[in-house]
Amino acid sequence: MPAELTDPDDKKLVTLARSTRARTRASEGAAMRDQDGRTYAAATVSLPSFSASAVQVAVAMAVSSGARGLEAVVVLGDGAALDEADLSVVRDLAGAGVPVHLAAPDGSLVASVES
Repeated sequence: MPAELTDPDDKKLVTLARSTRARTRASEGAAMRDQDGRTYAAATVSLPSFSASAVQVAVAMAVSSGARGLEAVVVLGDGAALDEADLSVVRDLAGAGVPVHLAAPDGSLVASVES
């Protein structure tokens, strides 16, 4: 397991996920980069009648913006986990093989998997 991300574009995703999470005070933030280099950042949504993980919201934003694939995903938060629902939605948009990085609130890398 790598100790830190080395790609500057992936480090930018960590910054975006951290700032989105801090701004919204959400339990989880996520950021992703599409194949055109555009980035999407989102936070967990928890409403009485609707809830979605930060990854699910970011994928919805990417799809609604016309993204046809992803290059990388970062999920950040207290006790954030890479669950199968999040990996599935990444696969739905991008197929298999997209790196999905899990980061702690301070931005340090916890784990990396491929979708």
